[in-house]
Amino acid sequence: MSDPISSIVREPARIPGGEWFTGAGLGIFVHWDHASQQGIEISWPLVGRSIIPGVDEPEDPVTVDEYQSSAPTFDPRRWNATELARLAKNAGATYVVFTTRHHAGYSMFHTKHSDFGVEHGPFGRDIVREYADAVRAEGLRVGFYYSLSDWHHPDYPAFTDADRPYPAEHWPAAGRPENAGKPVASDRHRRSTPEQWARYLDHLRGQLTELLTNYGTVDLLWFDGEWERSPEEWDAAGLRRLIKSLQPDVVINERLPGQGDYRTPEQAFPLTAPDGPWELCLTIGQMWGYRPTDTKNKSAHSLAVSLVEVVSRGGNLLLNVGPRGDGSLVEEQAERLDAIGGWLAGHAEAVVGTVPTTGVDFYGPTTARDGVVYLHLVNRPVEEIVVRGLPVRRVANVRLVGSGAALPYEVAFEVHEVSGDDTAEPLGEIRIPAPDPTGALIDVVAVEFA
Repeated sequence: MSDPISSIVREPARIPGGEWFTGAGLGIFVHWDHASQQGIEISWPLVGRSIIPGVDEPEDPVTVDEYQSSAPTFDPRRWNATELARLAKNAGATYVVFTTRHHAGYSMFHTKHSDFGVEHGPFGRDIVREYADAVRAEGLRVGFYYSLSDWHHPDYPAFTDADRPYPAEHWPAAGRPENAGKPVASDRHRRSTPEQWARYLDHLRGQLTELLTNYGTVDLLWFDGEWERSPEEWDAAGLRRLIKSLQPDVVINERLPGQGDYRTPEQAFPLTAPDGPWELCLTIGQMWGYRPTDTKNKSAHSLAVSLVEVVSRGGNLLLNVGPRGDGSLVEEQAERLDAIGGWLAGHAEAVVGTVPTTGVDFYGPTTARDGVVYLHLVNRPVEEIVVRGLPVRRVANVRLVGSGAALPYEVAFEVHEVSGDDTAEPLGEIRIPAPDPTGALIDVVAVEFA
């Protein structure tokens, strides 16, 4: 017998060699470097800009020297890679992405290509190695964030107070297609000479080679900072060839311009879900790095809703945490992840490894797998649940995910659309009396088909 719901599922695109990424569900992002000791956002205060949408002034006004002053003292004695990995595992995540080097240039790994990093400070240990080993031990996929730009490297060249204000042409939006080819006049004084740029690309290739050869299997590379140069200047195609020669199955985001496998909208849903594989990267509060005044945290329910809304559109959710300067995790962020994990413990079947539906008429997100359609009750139904566009003649069971409790239901067709052929599978509607709330972050109803 044919798949009963083949007509209402949308099989998402998959990445050759990285098929795991489609349907991965939840990933954890980790933003952290030496500036977290100061309780300021990482990298952006250095250039005097804010990354909060609609805010032009920096949220943490510091000079370049003030920003980098905490590098020599970075000593995160409370850093515990195993604790982070277990938090991600218990949250129901399937992969983790860690900032190996952000725009400010500080390397969180041991490298022969720079003396500006954790290796040369009082802590000394290779944080990236500890992270990769701990995440892999928990059975999770290992991802590395790496910024193509480096505002500390002399050949980039290094950003100075005299370079402020940060050029509007170098703001991330400048990389959008409609801005392609526009002149970058205001920062010509910051352009590298050909000799400098060749040295910087050698530095870039050298660090990427270290990350892709010294830390075992790397499942994902999350590039950033690409908007400051053209794909040709980055030698993006050459970087991809290098990367694939070292880790053939690694998944690469689109911020390696023109060479990525998936898209990464940030902080809010795009008006239209991207074609192909994608993930939404989202903060729990407003900031990426640790900032003690960043207390406007999204609720666990809100975060769970974002997760199912992304998954129902064929993407993953990459949810960020920002450790403190001493390496400890922020309690409110850990609590949110614990709550999501508690919910996923009973509801992962409706989230991880599912596919989107098409043509289903329901007031909420829907997902599907192997003859089952899941209705996510992100808005509490008052009296009944109504869903249309399903092959209702083949409904075998309706149940509440988590408890498994069977739910009563009725099916109906528009009478003029039903032929006398009993083998036909007309689409119709199901009405389900609204179940009592269970207390879960989101209740989910499973409709099973014979």
